[in-house]
Amino acid sequence: MAKLIVKSPYLKCGGAEKVSGYLHYIGTREHVQKLTDDHPPTRKQEQLIAKLATDFPGVKKLAEYEDYTSRKTKVNASALIAMALEENWSAVSQTDGYMKYIATRPRTERLSSHGLFGDEDNVDLDAAMAELDSYTGNVWTHIISLYREDAARLGYDNANAWRNLIRAHRNDIAAAMKIPPKDFRWYAAFHDEGDHPHIHMMAWSAKPGQAYLSREGIRQIRSQLTNDIFKQELLHVYEQKSGSRDELVREARDALLELTRQMQTGICNHPEVEGLMQQLLQALDSVTGKKSYGYLPKPIKKIADEIVDQMERLPVVSDCYDRWLELQDQVDSFYGGNEQKRLPLSQQKEFRAIKNAVIQEAERIRLGETTFEDAVMEQRDEPKDNLRADRTLWQIVDEVDDTLPLTERDKAVEDLRAWAEDGDATAQYFLAKLYRDGGLLIPNSKLARDWFYRAARQNLVTAQYALGKLLLSEDNDVRDTMLGMEWLECAAQKGSHYAAYRVGKEYLRGKIVKKDMGRVLRYLTDAANAENQYYDNGLYVHT
Repeated sequence: MAKLIVKSPYLKCGGAEKVSGYLHYIGTREHVQKLTDDHPPTRKQEQLIAKLATDFPGVKKLAEYEDYTSRKTKVNASALIAMALEENWSAVSQTDGYMKYIATRPRTERLSSHGLFGDEDNVDLDAAMAELDSYTGNVWTHIISLYREDAARLGYDNANAWRNLIRAHRNDIAAAMKIPPKDFRWYAAFHDEGDHPHIHMMAWSAKPGQAYLSREGIRQIRSQLTNDIFKQELLHVYEQKSGSRDELVREARDALLELTRQMQTGICNHPEVEGLMQQLLQALDSVTGKKSYGYLPKPIKKIADEIVDQMERLPVVSDCYDRWLELQDQVDSFYGGNEQKRLPLSQQKEFRAIKNAVIQEAERIRLGETTFEDAVMEQRDEPKDNLRADRTLWQIVDEVDDTLPLTERDKAVEDLRAWAEDGDATAQYFLAKLYRDGGLLIPNSKLARDWFYRAARQNLVTAQYALGKLLLSEDNDVRDTMLGMEWLECAAQKGSHYAAYRVGKEYLRGKIVKKDMGRVLRYLTDAANAENQYYDNGLYVHT
């Protein structure tokens, strides 16, 4: 399982213990003698491992300990002893028996006279040790390792690769340790050892007492380095995960649409959902303002959650959810996380869109409308490119994550606005959605119309469709039925069968435009042919 392992103990300076000794050790001690056979460990190795495990219980949690217990060889024993000693340096350095072992270990290849590297190309070992001898603050001793097969595959089986990686992220590591970049001091050395090649990195602040490293800080360091080391592999998994997420949302919405139709015909095979939907309809009667999941009282959210969890029991939804969870486990494995327990679908933050679909459908039923088919259509036809961002911003627009820090939400919106103002049609479309639907921005239908218009003028068909629908809405601030029909017909003529379906329905109803059965037949036939569904008298019916 590919992952980066990061451990960050620290040493206190200014006492009897000489932290400079650790620096000298990691800089001059290199990889253990390479063994080409699987001979069992020596008696001395076994005795030393037993003592280490007794003196330092944390040794049994090391990956090297697992390797050693599963395959007891000299090389695995040597790798375990090295890591155990290095992780417990503070106590080890004051114990004669351990220090004797350290002093007599094999030493081989070095970068120069030693293996240290830092911000500068040439590290003066004596000067660095003198600096630490006079230091009075805490020094963190990060140990960062990969599995042997990952290091070889990704090119991190040499000192140069690690040196370049740490230099590229030295400011990220400083930020995680609450140290300004100008005050950040560090040295590191690469140890090509056993099944876990690793680096030792000593890091501290020029100002004693300034640094602070929490569990969240360690997570940030691991995340930054993991993103770089496994960049290509993560990109592939994230692409699959994004596609799996889209598929699950689509299937859940289609399932809800079908359940609603069954309820309307009186032939519903899921009485639990039908009963919960009735409760939701009654509860929404008492709600004023925006009917969006994030804004609703907790009791109503609970009903929506129960509906989503009932839908998870449908085989098509459950299968999609299983595929998404498998990909999520792959992502978690890169960051060293444990396999997560399967949560109910309603508790997965990434699927707020499904909850909003439930609310939206219930509200349409309550108001006497038919289905949320138009919303389903728009979601299916939505652009899925990532603009110039590192994350898919359409997801930020589609659902408001209450747990996302406000600073991150604001940053995402400002990035989106900057791209939109720079002329990116997709960004203009998503910014319009934010103004139309609210959530991250205060709803403003006029601004939504203006941004949809700018994207539509650039021939973004989905924006033309959305603009047409907005202009046909009951919002008096933007309502312009004739212009709305023009944009819908424009989108339909450019291949949007969702727009064709809407235009066909309007010509059938004859309320906005004169009834025209020729156009009804043409547009609904186009939509049916594209979607492989029948449109009978303006109703959207699956075959």
